[in-house]
Amino acid sequence: MNNPKHICISDYNYPLPDERIAKFPIARRDCSKLLIYRQGEVGEDVFHRLPDYLPQGALMVFNNTKVIQARMHFRKETGALIEVFLLEPAAPADYEQMFQTTGQCAWYCLVGNLKKWKEGVLARTITIGEHTVTVTAARQGIHGTSHRVEFSWDCPSVSFAEVIDAMGELPIPPYLNRETQESDKTTYQTVYSKIKGSVAAPTAGLHFTDAVLAELDHRGIEREELTLHVGAGTFKPVKSEEIGGHEMHTEYISVRRETIEKLIRHEGSAIAVGTTSVRTLESLYYMGVKVSRNPDLTEEQLHVSQWEPYEDEPSASQLSVLDALRALADWMDARGMEVLHSSTQIIIAPGYVYKIVKMLVTNFHQPQSTLLLLVSAFVKGDWRKIYDYALSHDFRFLSYGDSSLLIP
Repeated sequence: MNNPKHICISDYNYPLPDERIAKFPIARRDCSKLLIYRQGEVGEDVFHRLPDYLPQGALMVFNNTKVIQARMHFRKETGALIEVFLLEPAAPADYEQMFQTTGQCAWYCLVGNLKKWKEGVLARTITIGEHTVTVTAARQGIHGTSHRVEFSWDCPSVSFAEVIDAMGELPIPPYLNRETQESDKTTYQTVYSKIKGSVAAPTAGLHFTDAVLAELDHRGIEREELTLHVGAGTFKPVKSEEIGGHEMHTEYISVRRETIEKLIRHEGSAIAVGTTSVRTLESLYYMGVKVSRNPDLTEEQLHVSQWEPYEDEPSASQLSVLDALRALADWMDARGMEVLHSSTQIIIAPGYVYKIVKMLVTNFHQPQSTLLLLVSAFVKGDWRKIYDYALSHDFRFLSYGDSSLLIP
């Protein structure tokens, strides 16, 4: 595999007029347009006909993460408005425990209007059910590009999940250039979202309705879910000329033992819904390679670093996908684990050889983004044909935009 560090991000630019960015979703999710790319040929259909294009008996994998109301606003006595944007849990570090926590917790956060919050504690009083609750925020130091912030609240029966549901705002993408609206609480979640933790939606899934899911079942297409919590870094632009200078953000994944078993039964191949599912599935291969070499690793040590697939390729590719998945399943069995919790920083760029994902359902991504690199790697460099078609055939772009099915 070629190391892609010298790829120039400017080669992945295209003109995206503001009017092509969908500011709101269409009324019916599954009536969005669907671009079909099959072995170099491009056509289009309507999203609810997606099942017509999928092979019977295939395995389709969805990311069931749920977007949290991660934007919290506090007003200082001086009148200054401070925004605290939740990025990832610090204490407790586990997402599930975090949302059940009562009394206090800490997060790594981005802070807006930081210069107005030099010191002191921010406070805000909110109503949760019959309770009047005072929530405070105190800064506890810098963590990379974020700040560690401790939250506490004076009602012991209230969980942190209830706190952010009452005072947080859903963080719609910055490029929509508008305020969050009440409707976004529904439209910016997938119909199958379950596990709280994302600060951005896995938007390829926004087109699915219960009717489309039922049709997949009717066609004998097996569905499986995993969880990758989408971080704010998903919108982080590539600022370096070559992608070797770009640092990918870390995202947290959880995958059930049963999911790995299903992948094995499907010969290690899957249809991925969204780039987050892609990154999770492809990371599983490298996790399997690691434990096949060293069965004593911990969950944390299974973390897939940004360039690992490229630096490790000659030895990694000697292990088949099925052998890697079996090694991972055996490693979990030896520990009596039903769910694998780890993390990935993988960057998928041209030169990457896909291991597990054979088809991809995805939206249209920003110019010069790591998501566009992932798509280009998937269609072996043919991304311009797809994007030229979408631009000249009135497709809507980005999070609330239309969809594509890519079959290399």
